[in-house]
Amino acid sequence: MKTWIDQDLCTGDGLCEEICPSIFYGHDDGLFYVKEAGSETPKEPTHRMGESVEVPADLVEAVIEAAEECPGECIFVEV
Repeated sequence: MKTWIDQDLCTGDGLCEEICPSIFYGHDDGLFYVKEAGSETPKEPTHRMGESVEVPADLVEAVIEAAEECPGECIFVEV
């Protein structure tokens, strides 16, 4: 499974990071982005709109929950 965020739809609420900080993180611009699981939070976004990251099996449920809870409906999941 892969996931990505559409920053044009992101409302900056941060629920995704609360639910799955291994994949989602907030940036200084007030928006949220994806990162490779287990990697350090980058200073600048490495994956922008449409650029997905692989979701490890142990994080699949958390990523799906983040997508379902996202008020901006900006988290996309590809199976």
